[in-house]
Amino acid sequence: MNPGIIQTKEAMATATNAVAQQSAEETKPLTIGVLALQGDYEAHARAFAQAGARTVLVRKPEELKGLDGLVLPGGESTTMLKFLEKKGFFDTLGEFVANTPCFATCAGCILVAREVLHPKQRSLGVLDATVERNAYGRQIDSTILTLPTELPGGPLEMVFIRAPRITRVGPGVEVLAKRNGFPVLVRQGNLLVATFHPEMTSDARVQQLFLEMVRRHKSGSLQSATAPAGMPTTS
Repeated sequence: MNPGIIQTKEAMATATNAVAQQSAEETKPLTIGVLALQGDYEAHARAFAQAGARTVLVRKPEELKGLDGLVLPGGESTTMLKFLEKKGFFDTLGEFVANTPCFATCAGCILVAREVLHPKQRSLGVLDATVERNAYGRQIDSTILTLPTELPGGPLEMVFIRAPRITRVGPGVEVLAKRNGFPVLVRQGNLLVATFHPEMTSDARVQQLFLEMVRRHKSGSLQSATAPAGMPTTS
């Protein structure tokens, strides 16, 4: 048999196996980690479990391995920073968030921002934005609002608790919702950020948006990893 024909058949078989492997991976539940150092991590775990994901509480750097996506929950950002620095977790987390889909809410929004004000504090710096801490006042100034968004399905109920305020976003940041002209839900690449608490309502549209972002990222990674030599990946 012509060697060229044999090589073509082998390449086709390899491609068929790669497609089957990708299809099998895509049918598995996504594994979403929730940073569980402090804050409302259990509510996030429940919300994503109800949305169909497998959830894992993350307290150590090594527990990031194997995750499809990560949630940085609300809480107290300075306390989270202390835990991250004490456990030698900060740099590992920064690298992970820069390369893997991440959903940050409230205090998580502060942790990922490039610039933090009132007062200034250290952050992971992955979101091209400026964020003011506790911009809307104290705990008693917390509120629940129903606001329009770019998501399908109409206005979204949003729970704000000692919420930060995003005062500036870079050109690569997509604004999906605003409160009084300031962004409250934004997306930058594989990063989704909210200044409110989507886990505290029954509306799962924000969780579903993040899961779809994770699926797309995972699908692209699988295509790159399984594509046979000499054969292009699909887009």
